[in-house]
Amino acid sequence: MSLINTQVQPFKTTAFVNRGGKGEFIEVTEQSLKGKWSVLIFMPAAFTFNCPTEIEDAAENYAEFQKAGAEVYIVTTDTHFSHKVWHETSDAVGKAKFPLVGDPTHQLTNAFGVHIAEEGLALRGTFVVNPDGVIKTMEVHDNAIARDVSETLRKLKAAQFVAAHPNEVCPAKWKEGAKTLTPSLDLVGKI
Repeated sequence: MSLINTQVQPFKTTAFVNRGGKGEFIEVTEQSLKGKWSVLIFMPAAFTFNCPTEIEDAAENYAEFQKAGAEVYIVTTDTHFSHKVWHETSDAVGKAKFPLVGDPTHQLTNAFGVHIAEEGLALRGTFVVNPDGVIKTMEVHDNAIARDVSETLRKLKAAQFVAAHPNEVCPAKWKEGAKTLTPSLDLVGKI
């Protein structure tokens, strides 16, 4: 069963976040995702190889996510304590101003269908969640393949556009400001 258009299940965990040079631990729950767009980016574990490159990419695009009214959450199966040390010791991870969410109980990785039981790690999963806590996009792939956060940002903006314009759809490679389509019988076989 697909998670698309389903409600994020209840959860409660702790994250490390460092905004303005002050690090702190914060509680993150399904309620934290309500009222704004959220992007959850699952990674296998802290202190790995591809993960810091993805966090750095997200950090470099974080202003665009904020401009779009979205919060970014990086989730690994580590603890928030590990995330604090990871943030302090990795130049790439140290750029993160968004929450680094610990999931040592695997509650989130299981709920989002990205848990690798035999390894105790997560697959690389990316989820865009609307302000009502409903999953609108998902992408899950092999851990050897790092993501391009600009594509996640494009999907976020497309999800926001169709939420605001329910009678329109975003075609392939749609970018913000580009033409959309209005589905109708007249378009069938014409595109």
